[in-house]
Amino acid sequence: MKRSIGSTAALLTVVFTLAACGGKATSTEGAKASTAPVASTSVEATVDTKSKDLTVYTALEDDQIKTYLTTFKAKYPDVKVNIVRDSTGIVTAKLLAEKDNTQADVVWGLAATSLLVLDQNTMLEPYAPKGVDRILPNFKDKNAVTHWVGIDAWETAFIVNKVEMEKRKLAIPQSYEDLAKPEYKGLITMPNPSSSGTGFLTVSGLVQLKGKDAAWDYMNKLHDNIAMYVHSGSKPAKLAGTGEYPIGISFGYRGIQEKKAGSPVEVVFPKEGSGWDVEANALMKKKVVKQVAKDFLDWAITDDVMKEYNKNYAILAIKTDSAKVPDGYTVDPVKQLIKNDLNDAAKNRDGILAEWDKRFNAKSEPKK
Repeated sequence: MKRSIGSTAALLTVVFTLAACGGKATSTEGAKASTAPVASTSVEATVDTKSKDLTVYTALEDDQIKTYLTTFKAKYPDVKVNIVRDSTGIVTAKLLAEKDNTQADVVWGLAATSLLVLDQNTMLEPYAPKGVDRILPNFKDKNAVTHWVGIDAWETAFIVNKVEMEKRKLAIPQSYEDLAKPEYKGLITMPNPSSSGTGFLTVSGLVQLKGKDAAWDYMNKLHDNIAMYVHSGSKPAKLAGTGEYPIGISFGYRGIQEKKAGSPVEVVFPKEGSGWDVEANALMKKKVVKQVAKDFLDWAITDDVMKEYNKNYAILAIKTDSAKVPDGYTVDPVKQLIKNDLNDAAKNRDGILAEWDKRFNAKSEPKK
């Protein structure tokens, strides 16, 4: 199904309630770095206009990155792009650990809730990319010079293996409440919210949807049916695709990709509404900020790459009548989202993760 989301984009100001505050590396070839101090966006930093070496931390999917980078490499063929990719929680923890010796030049496609945490730790360099005025107000922070800028949104979905459910003569769950039914015991996998952005947006979404006490009571019941918590938002969808664990709490894009690849799965968006987050970009605060990092952030919201984002995600940070809902979405993607305060989610992130770990972490798969 493809249809314009231009008419629904106006709803974003109602649904999106952002508050006002603010792996292995792979690379392409390029030149050695050098430094030439010039004016920067902060008093402390200088700008290196010579370096052609760029380190990008990202939680974007592996199969998206190469395609997305095509137009950047065409425009900046002499820039060496070092991609450091991992799950959202791991990238966030890595950045926080490196606070006093930041290795990343930019962050690309990391959860806005994570960038809010970094900003609370004064780790982001204010920078307004070219074209930032086109970004919908609730996809960027509200500082005079933006600290982070969103590109798209992603949401909770259940990925269910139809063949395996038929073998067990079980109905396909359609809601969060369905997942807690005893007949699904041992059939469900879910991302660990400490390591996965999808896991965190799902848990945080439940807290905002149900209220704190009711959400933890619900997750206690769900826990009885969980076979394993994994360290990737994609993995539950893949496990559902193979039938190893027929129900995976994952996100829409990954489930749709599994279905397109031939897996006998159904992608279910919970009828109560989906938790969600924004994939967003930011410039890291460093004593020397590279011009190529600013160039990258300018490129990351251009029309060319926005078209590529739209092939995977239905909700974009830029309102355009040419945007389409990708095949595989059976519901209005904006109306599917719960009311969600991302700033509140970021503020309460540590407490939510600590409580979740205390209650449920015993079922997590071993970390590699």
